[in-house]
Amino acid sequence: MASLPSVEDLRLVQAIRRTGAVGTAARELRISQPSASQRLARLERMCDTKLFERDTRGARPTPAGAELCRRADHILGHLEEVYAATRSAAAGHRLVIGTFASIAPILFPVLDADLPDLDIEQQVDHGHFLVERIAEGTMDAAFIAIADQMTLPRGTTARRVGRDELVLFVPPGASPPGRGKQPLKDRPIPFSTYDRGAEDIHTRLVALGAIPRRGVTLSTTVAMARRRTQLALVPRSALATELRPGERLVPAPFRYRLTLSLVTTPTPPQPLIRYLPSLRTTLNLL
Repeated sequence: MASLPSVEDLRLVQAIRRTGAVGTAARELRISQPSASQRLARLERMCDTKLFERDTRGARPTPAGAELCRRADHILGHLEEVYAATRSAAAGHRLVIGTFASIAPILFPVLDADLPDLDIEQQVDHGHFLVERIAEGTMDAAFIAIADQMTLPRGTTARRVGRDELVLFVPPGASPPGRGKQPLKDRPIPFSTYDRGAEDIHTRLVALGAIPRRGVTLSTTVAMARRRTQLALVPRSALATELRPGERLVPAPFRYRLTLSLVTTPTPPQPLIRYLPSLRTTLNLL
């Protein structure tokens, strides 16, 4: 069995990615450059692939190196939470709840306001990482949008919170969509989704004559539309709690449904389960 990477190995690849040079990373970690180079060479032998492209300009991660860096961020992030989680357990039970970046600014304020008696620790990550944390027992629940697009690990179960749908956000001063086969002809349309359908949505918008511009998060997409007085295509839940005066939502020119799910262990936190119908209503889910 191959030996496992050490914490020092993971910190080294993080430092090389961050600084762009093995020598600079070595100085940051207070080790010699030969030692850093030897450790990196050993990691590459263990992975059987090159992790960084190195030349006179520095070191840049290969696709394999980028994946190892991403895993290092994830693993070290867990380790950094160990003492805090232990202190919290000693102080009393709390629920660790995670979700993805786009919906976190919408979901967590709602949970905080509606469930004041629950001590909730908020975490944000990609859906598959959140599910892994449920399976390993370091998270109590996760709200994700890809539960029906992945194989859930053993020891986890998903419950549908509700169906969401894409709608057109119309800020004051923006013209509604036109008619005909290309109702969005030559119009810049920022869009965002929280599932894996971005490419499909982009293609559909182009077919309708639009000039699609993908926003990195739901809130960013709405902010782009407000600032430029443009239509935006977003899930209905994105504006469930913050539609301003004069703003409105109209049906999208094509039908697209999303599913928000709650992933837990087979014995989920009952206060959270009882709250799901209210959450569905608050987020305008179907």
